[in-house]
Amino acid sequence: MTEILLQKLVSTSGDNLDSSRISRESMFMLIARIISLRGTCNRGGRTGAVIVKDNRIVSMGYAGSPPGLPHCLDLGCDIDEITGGCIRTQHAEANAIAWAAREGIAVRNTIMYVTLQPCLSCAKMVVMAGIKSVLYHTEYRDNRGSDYLKAANVSILRFSKIEME
Repeated sequence: MTEILLQKLVSTSGDNLDSSRISRESMFMLIARIISLRGTCNRGGRTGAVIVKDNRIVSMGYAGSPPGLPHCLDLGCDIDEITGGCIRTQHAEANAIAWAAREGIAVRNTIMYVTLQPCLSCAKMVVMAGIKSVLYHTEYRDNRGSDYLKAANVSILRFSKIEME
């Protein structure tokens, strides 16, 4: 699967002089997609996120249960009756921000690449963490997260240059 993703990226990177060299944005989004494959919840097609500062990854996360707790892959999803979302797992964005905080890594003025448009809760975390820009690949069922980011002057952009399925 990863080889297919790489082939798609290389074949769509014609904006570079060397057609085998992908853009940084494509590279980070592909890395987010690869990270998503570690996810332990299948809702949302699995989600991955990377946080980038000065063109270097400073943190990453995927949708999955907190350490030591059961995974959706083992027990199935625990669906919230109100939101329809799985409450067994933490979202990729939250995992990436939390890991950076735990390790003392500042994420202020960074860019987040995420495979799925942030939900409202993750958008709030992005704002609180001081992330300046979010690039996502796939639309989420609810646009409140994007609306929240825009209201907080956080740049949010759909990155659809590549096909990752």
